[in-house]
Amino acid sequence: MEVCRLAISASQRGKLISAGYTSLSSLSSLSPSDLARELKISDNEALEILKAASHGSRLDGTGGSHAVVNGAQTAWDMLCEEDLLTHITTSCADLDNILGGGINCNEVTEIGGVPGIGKTQLGIQLAVNVQIPVECGGLGGKAIYIDTEGSFMVERALQIAEACVQDMLEYNGLHRKEFQACQDKIMQSKDFLGNIFYFRICSYTEQIAIINYLEKFISEHKDVKVVIIDSITFHFRQDFDDMALRTRLLSGMALKLMKVAKTFSLAVVLLNQVTTKYSEGSFHLTLALGDSWSHACTNRVILYWNGNERYAYIDKSPSLRSASSPYSVTAKGIRNLASNSKRIKMM
Repeated sequence: MEVCRLAISASQRGKLISAGYTSLSSLSSLSPSDLARELKISDNEALEILKAASHGSRLDGTGGSHAVVNGAQTAWDMLCEEDLLTHITTSCADLDNILGGGINCNEVTEIGGVPGIGKTQLGIQLAVNVQIPVECGGLGGKAIYIDTEGSFMVERALQIAEACVQDMLEYNGLHRKEFQACQDKIMQSKDFLGNIFYFRICSYTEQIAIINYLEKFISEHKDVKVVIIDSITFHFRQDFDDMALRTRLLSGMALKLMKVAKTFSLAVVLLNQVTTKYSEGSFHLTLALGDSWSHACTNRVILYWNGNERYAYIDKSPSLRSASSPYSVTAKGIRNLASNSKRIKMM
């Protein structure tokens, strides 16, 4: 049971969420005085909140000896499930190749890199490509795009959607026996925009709230197949003097996003920024939010410049080998490397 469903006031719920307490289990070991100190409320008010949480746990069946552990499965079942995993194409064959077919559903994938490397471009591309009909080799799903930086461009999404329509027409030409089935399913570019649910987030508390809301929203929109957060970092790189609080908030978000990916068999894509790290006597670029955050995702992809060319590198994955591939950002979106993608070296 989530804190947002407790029978307490809206201001109390807001204080709990802002302090990183989003589930009843996170409150179970707290004393009234500890909670009062963290939320800056009276001991009596803290006691009432903990009583409400205890009552909620009993109603939810999660308290004490009545807790039930579910979800056991054999390793064989897990292997069979992996064989059925679906992917979202990036529209770059080389990048899809090192990713095992594209961005995996059921998993959390973090994609990070320097400004201008194409993170948002890739996020928009995935929000469009997830909608490619099954008859044309896609998932026929919808996308949730959570924008924390204001970098989503609807004009760019339309441009990429128009290119996607052209790609599907070309696909039809290469697979003539399936032409009619796919032809009937080809969407108009405006239809792509209608299938992207966009949320603009302006603070870390809003970000926590929307992630807590995801499970309910997706259960009402079951055709959502990708959740993109652009970026996961922005609101957590400022105004945080209490780093322990930040770590707790980020850990809570990561757990919820992993649960969403598994529960609804969808892909969660987290776009991340870079920062500098001092190591072995020098500074070098690394993905933001620290070493502990690197364990929050299933796969980690780092985008970087190699001279004038963009490259993607599999930095971490339990199932993919470390490998690099070039890609380019074109008027049509993400594509295989083209000779006209020139840029000064940044990383």
